Amino acid sequence: MTLNTLRMHTTHKKHTSFVIAGTIGVLLLAACGKQPADPAGKGAQGAGGPPPAMPVTVQKVSLERVPIALDAVGQAEGSREVEVRARVGGILEKRLYTEGAPVSAGSTLFVIDRAPYEIAVAQAKAAVSQERARLEQAQREAERLKSLAQSRAISQREFDEAVSVAKQSSAAIEGAQAKLAEAQLNLSYTNVKAPIGGVTGRAQKSEGSLVIANTDLLTTLTQINPIWVRFSLAEGDYERIRGAEKTAKVEIRSQDGSLAVTNGRLNFSGSTVDSKLGTVQLRAEFLNPTGKWLPGQFAKVHILAGEQEGYLVPQAAVVQTEQAKLVWVAEDGKANMRPVQTANWIGSNWVVTGGLKPGDAVITDNLMKLRPGAAVQPHAPGAGPQQPPGAGAPGTAPAPGAADKKAPAGASR
Repeated sequence: MTLNTLRMHTTHKKHTSFVIAGTIGVLLLAACGKQPADPAGKGAQGAGGPPPAMPVTVQKVSLERVPIALDAVGQAEGSREVEVRARVGGILEKRLYTEGAPVSAGSTLFVIDRAPYEIAVAQAKAAVSQERARLEQAQREAERLKSLAQSRAISQREFDEAVSVAKQSSAAIEGAQAKLAEAQLNLSYTNVKAPIGGVTGRAQKSEGSLVIANTDLLTTLTQINPIWVRFSLAEGDYERIRGAEKTAKVEIRSQDGSLAVTNGRLNFSGSTVDSKLGTVQLRAEFLNPTGKWLPGQFAKVHILAGEQEGYLVPQAAVVQTEQAKLVWVAEDGKANMRPVQTANWIGSNWVVTGGLKPGDAVITDNLMKLRPGAAVQPHAPGAGPQQPPGAGAPGTAPAPGAADKKAPAGASR
């Protein structure tokens, strides 16, 4: 055998050994990777089968009597608000009140220079006295000419003229007395008084200013007990309390939701709907003896107007879209979406008036993960999902060493 022949024979044996070794390695890997059969089909979930049932919290609803309640944001205003203006002109001499302090009706707030009006009263009194003297002279003249006319010493015409002069003098006295009353009234207007009891505002004119009658604003007066709160309701909400305005109870809630005032009542409801906003104006009245609520202050108004039948559903369970409000209901182990009609809120719950029936299990969590017809495992609030006997929680791995205990002795890994 030549040297070349020997080399070729050796190379062929090495190649054959490599092929045999590779084939054995592939067979061993295939044997190790082979899994036992899954007769129960439990491994289908990991091989493209249906996803496991999702645990969800459900709340079973029942039909009950709940209050008809509405909430709105209103603004307080005085039950009476008055602008105080001078009724006569002149120099403002005194301010007799403390700005921002309460005053009673009839209290003098400002004093205008009285001298010109006192002079006018004196002149009017003198005019009355002058007209009375003229009347007395005319009456005496008419009485003297009466006997002469009866004896035909004078003509009847002269006597009639004397009687007319007396009557004119009497009318002149009435005119003079009217002017005197006007002068006295103007003099009284120099004391600018409070037309109502209330809280005073800032003085708009200081002492020494010239005040023009019926034009210049001096101050404002606001009656804050009772206080009024003005607010508006959407047309649909107003329809729910329409007809019960006289018996409706109105409350004011604080920022934290607690009751602040409970003695309110509706004293006005609009008869028209705002064409731009689609709302109806309303106004409530509250006792305010301590002056806690001030005009211009915003307040949360809570209206109670009777009762209605409905289901209480957590707000978090209601899905709102542009077209409707929806809830997820667990039925026969599957999640179904149900459109509902809602009325108002009570605490953290919606009042559902339609779309549900007694005993429905409304899903309250995992809403974003649900799909129509998805398998679910419902459980009550605070409880865990119900599991089949011997099954672990969904998605949990077997305990370490469990496979080792179940594997028969001598089984290859």
